[in-house]
Amino acid sequence: MNVLFINSIGRNKFGGGEKWMVTAAKSLADRGHSVTLASKKNSRLLQYASQKGVKTTVMEIHSDFSPLKTLKIARYLKANRTDVLICNLNKDIRVAGLGARLAGKTAVLARHGMLLCGKKWKHRISLTRLCDGIITNSNTIKEAYAGYGWFPPEFVEVIYNGIVVPEQVKAVDFAARFPGKTIIYSAGRLSEQKGFAYLIEAAAILRKTRNDLVFIVSGEGKLEHELKARVNALGLKNSFIFEGFTPDIYPLLKGCDLFVLASLFEGMPNVVMEAMAVEKPVIATDVNGARELMRDGITGLIVPPADPEALAAAIASIIDDPSKLEQFGNAAKKRVSEEFTIQKMADRLERLLLKKTTEKQARR
Repeated sequence: MNVLFINSIGRNKFGGGEKWMVTAAKSLADRGHSVTLASKKNSRLLQYASQKGVKTTVMEIHSDFSPLKTLKIARYLKANRTDVLICNLNKDIRVAGLGARLAGKTAVLARHGMLLCGKKWKHRISLTRLCDGIITNSNTIKEAYAGYGWFPPEFVEVIYNGIVVPEQVKAVDFAARFPGKTIIYSAGRLSEQKGFAYLIEAAAILRKTRNDLVFIVSGEGKLEHELKARVNALGLKNSFIFEGFTPDIYPLLKGCDLFVLASLFEGMPNVVMEAMAVEKPVIATDVNGARELMRDGITGLIVPPADPEALAAAIASIIDDPSKLEQFGNAAKKRVSEEFTIQKMADRLERLLLKKTTEKQARR
């Protein structure tokens, strides 16, 4: 198959959805398919894809409607005999999906790692007229879309994320940097979605009774100054550390004592899966795919979102129990190795793409 992934996310943005695209593209290419990933010039996504050995090209989509871009993409799809186009954002569907319809033979899929489709007419038109299916990573999202009444039963396909864990991960030596401290780690864009404001409040609650905890966050985003100001205001400057953008978080995951996800909403949180894969216990908020990925009380703890008191209580309940942390970490690694491998993800993705190309050819 000839497959094109397109993701018009901002040049400096990179998250779980982008990592999924690169992983999926690489896994299909390794199986002998011709795969290209398109995004904005000089974007982090294209840089990361190139580092992973994925073929890339530049395609710039800036709005929901761009006739010239649509025609350009249609010519590209025809020239490269593209069988499947996999789009990330809704504007990718509207511009590139329309190009695929003009090209004629290309099947179009949307990849929704989060709930990206609201009950709006423009979403209904683009996803039912310009798209042949949706790939998502949790049954929660599939059930939400089923409630819209727009799609036939098989239109939304759940394919759990798979991850590639490096064979050798050298843990960051946090003990040298923070002697005598216990390290609680988190990662993600510094945006409202990721709930870091609540993690800061939880850190402040714990700080009232102990001073041995250090919270470290990898990521950057528009709330950086606001979050840092809150940390300073609460007197947490030396115990709540922002590391900035971290291209490889595995060494930090391996070196920390506990991983915490404080998000207000997610799809299937890759970062939780990555933490579990390196035997780290996880405390996560009860958002979308968290319960499909974790086992509450077995691989870690699940708490309500936007509840710093519950988050602080969960941390306090296990952080001083090394045997419990180890038990959770071992169970977490076992679950990922059994259910969320790149092999399983690639098998399901390849089958779906072959099915969609066959259906497209039959309709033509």
